[in-house]
Amino acid sequence: MSRALCLLGAGLAAAPAHAHLVETGFGAYYDGLAHVALTPADLLVVLGLALLAGQRGAGAARRLIFIFPLAWLIGGSLGALWPSAAVPALATTLSFALAGALVALDAPMRPTALGVLAAALGLLHGGVNGATMAPGGASALALAGAVTAVFCLTSILSAEVTRLSAGWTRTAVRVAGSWIAAAGVLTVGWLAR
Repeated sequence: MSRALCLLGAGLAAAPAHAHLVETGFGAYYDGLAHVALTPADLLVVLGLALLAGQRGAGAARRLIFIFPLAWLIGGSLGALWPSAAVPALATTLSFALAGALVALDAPMRPTALGVLAAALGLLHGGVNGATMAPGGASALALAGAVTAVFCLTSILSAEVTRLSAGWTRTAVRVAGSWIAAAGVLTVGWLAR
């Protein structure tokens, strides 16, 4: 009986939880930086697109590092304005699974097609970020932190992949893409249960 009363008291005294917003204690900007790194769907789509752009060469990587974060920023701003227009988790899951599959297949893509894909996925994931951060009380600084994380991860990873020339290193990139795609397939199965 006393244990139940203690649990009830602890539950009533607890501060409200914000399940999606990561609070680092360093401020909104760093919360946004951490958000991308700690949200699997966001992290995997960033990694997948960066690997794909790196496979397609320096020109594609340069385009990606500007298109993708800008689309993320626009999507995040729109998502913050209309948080009720939530996107189902299946859409974000399929988006990173697609990016991973394209890397695994080493799919030849025209720069325009890669740019359109980056813009679409940036708008999608940015919109989800904005829609989930706004109700948690996050400011525009949190979105700026998330966009900074996207820019930095995309820049560094795609640049490193463009430098790879040995056959086994290119194969390792494709294997990483297959793991991203497999994570997407497993997540779709988990969502369907």
